[in-house]
Amino acid sequence: MNKNNYFSHTGLDGSTPGDRIRNAGYSWTAYGENIAKGYTTEQAVMDAWIKSEEHCINIMNPVFTELGAAKAGSYWVQEFGAR
Repeated sequence: MNKNNYFSHTGLDGSTPGDRIRNAGYSWTAYGENIAKGYTTEQAVMDAWIKSEEHCINIMNPVFTELGAAKAGSYWVQEFGAR
């Protein structure tokens, strides 16, 4: 997203988060994704995700047992998974 100044759960190639997670080598039975853009600190992006019902559902979902997180430029992502 950062490289292409693009912001979407759907990749430019039409891929879903599940496709990308699988292509990275993670075999999932369930997954979720939170993305954000423009926040300057971890606290700011987490506050925004917690205040957003859909994002908070991913964070609090007991099905997810693993988490990956990254930041590139002003883009933030959380990938949630269960094997």
